[in-house]
Formats: sequence, C-alpha cells, structure tokens
Amino acid sequence: MKAKISFWIAVWTLLATVAPAQVINEYQVKAAFIYNFAKFVEWPPQAFKNPADPITICVLGQNPFDRLLEEAVSGKTVQGRTFIVRQLSGEPPATGCQILFVSSSEQKRLHAILGGIKTIGVLTVGETETFASEGGVINFTIEAGRVGLQVNVEAAEHAKLRISSKLLSLAQIVKR
Repeated sequence: MKAKISFWIAVWTLLATVAPAQVINEYQVKAAFIYNFAKFVEWPPQAFKNPADPITICVLGQNPFDRLLEEAVSGKTVQGRTFIVRQLSGEPPATGCQILFVSSSEQKRLHAILGGIKTIGVLTVGETETFASEGGVINFTIEAGRVGLQVNVEAAEHAKLRISSKLLSLAQIVKR
C-alpha cells in the first residue's frame, strides 16, 4: 500500500505544477505517468551507450501530447539522466529510444510495430485496447474517467526491463 501511495504522490506532485485555473486533461496525466515510469523501470546496461546519456522518449504516430510531454520532463533528471523527447515518423527506429509511446493513430499497424522492435531495453507504452496483449509493455486505459495501467510482464522481461513492484501494484497484469 505504501508503494502505491508513494507512486501517486509522485504523479500528483508533478501535476501540481499545472496552473490552478487549468484543467488537467488526460494527456497531462499520461505525460506525468511516462515521466514517472523512468523512476520505476530499470533498463539493461546496453540500453544506453554511456552513463551520461539521456532517457529518450520517442512518440510514434500522431502526437496527442502537443507540448505536455516536453513540459513534464523539462529540467528533470532520473538517476542523473536528463530527458529528450523525439517525434518519430514512419517505421520506429527504436534504436536510441528508451521509452517508445505508440499513439492510438498507429492501431492498425500495432502488430507490425511491436513485432519490428528488435532492440532490447525499449519500454513500449501505448493506449489502445490490445496494446499490452499484443506485446506492448505498458498500456494506458481509461475507466470511469480515470487513467489506469496494464502491464505485460512477459513483454518487459523479453525487453530485459525490470519494473518495480511499486509500479506493478498500480497495474492490471496482462498476458499475451
């Protein structure tokens, strides 16, 4: 229970930086989650070329975040690493991406995209109904107006990612 509380405190602390008059939307919450995933996922050593490399978040497909993702990670570090956000077009060159967000606009190509990622150490994050069951690692869900998570532990293991029990305690575990 403490793990769950500390994770939510981290997410809400990030969201507290939003101006009070602003309405927090779905993608502000998702951007905060993506930033916090970096705190609760351990990448294999080969995911980075050197200890000072940034954590690169790549967005594939239509970018629903606008500037929200950049704002969520701006000036922040995790384990001494800064963040870079890149927009990808076409096939995902997952090389150099530690976190790959696959937009719902790519739903028809989802199977090919997930099957085409041969690089280990890529945390795939999506937002379509079958994302986790098709081999994505983390999937966002919306239930009763709240953002939830699904995690495919087998896909994480295949990518050589270690997901903290704190994060797993918040998620529904999904299998292929």
